[in-house]
Amino acid sequence: MSSATPPYDLTGRVAIVTGASSGIGKATARLLAARGATLVLAARRESLIATLSEEIEAQGERASYVVTDVSQADSVDAMVAHAIEMHGRLDIAVNNAGIGAEVHFVTDMPEDYWDRVMGTNLRGNALCLKYQSRAMIASGQGGAIVNVGSVMSFLGCPGAAAYNASKAGQLSLTSSASSELAPQGIRVNLICPGVIDTPLHHAIKGNLGPEVFDGVKAQTHLRRFGQPEEIARCIAFLCSDEASFVTGTTLTADGGFHLTL
Repeated sequence: MSSATPPYDLTGRVAIVTGASSGIGKATARLLAARGATLVLAARRESLIATLSEEIEAQGERASYVVTDVSQADSVDAMVAHAIEMHGRLDIAVNNAGIGAEVHFVTDMPEDYWDRVMGTNLRGNALCLKYQSRAMIASGQGGAIVNVGSVMSFLGCPGAAAYNASKAGQLSLTSSASSELAPQGIRVNLICPGVIDTPLHHAIKGNLGPEVFDGVKAQTHLRRFGQPEEIARCIAFLCSDEASFVTGTTLTADGGFHLTL
């Protein structure tokens, strides 16, 4: 039998996952921990990340948590400082926190809703990149950052202009950050999931109606929606040394949905 290190092994790495309280973030945190990483769980809902931290540690893996609002610079700064103080370094960051389940057409979109969505999804992503990259540069060890976008990063959808615009902004944000940080040994990539079985998409389904989601499923090549664990495996690849020559790219994990439109 081969004694080679298994693929996607993250032993010794310290990873932040934002939006770790549910859905893709929660599944990603569990998987990265299972592959050897020490986790910093970040989200606004303390009870959920505290419980997840306990679950991960009960399995013999390492985790801590910090209540974080990614739309606030001080909160993001404190999140990264927590990782350094508790675990001594930062090697991986998964910027998954996001909102945007409400349906508003451009003709009547509340301005505060636009601001909230942009504040979390785009400003929050930019703030995370700022403070995470500073910590990685200071260590001199490089790192891997994965931003979590959406298939709607490059598609239109009635009633979702704020969400789609915030996700489209992540395309340029990711490619720009990659060009700036590559000389420092930091890879930055974007993953764009399709419809995934998460609380956010359940909320969107409730707002848009099941018939809309049935239509999306019918147009998806695989004729089903994705599971959070499937996206987590894609993220783990991008975080690992297996993706050492991958940066500035977008991985679309949507079961082929975008190819039908």
